[in-house]
Amino acid sequence: MKDQTYRMAMLFDFYGDLLTDRQREFYDLYYNEDLSLGEIAENYGISRQGVRDVIVRAEAAMREVEDKTHLIRRFCQSQEELHRIQESLDALRAMNDSKFNDLTMERLLDRIQESVSKLSQE
Repeated sequence: MKDQTYRMAMLFDFYGDLLTDRQREFYDLYYNEDLSLGEIAENYGISRQGVRDVIVRAEAAMREVEDKTHLIRRFCQSQEELHRIQESLDALRAMNDSKFNDLTMERLLDRIQESVSKLSQE
């Protein structure tokens, strides 16, 4: 369930703007606000099945875009690589501090750290 919820949140974060206003609103209420189908249906004066249909179409639309673009998959891979780079950077910095105390290496490590930080924020 946790993986499914995470995947739905990622889909919405990446592709939510591609949905219709109604799809976006129902999807947000269901997944982010944790309202039940019945609660959403009651608030909007439609059937529970009607709400479910809107959410299912929204999910399908976002999955289709992800299947074609693989943006989420590439984002996750980039984050994993950035994490590995950060670990290596930390190890190099510790090695420099304990063995070399090389100022040139320290400046280079700082530049790499700046790049990693910028990429991590995007």
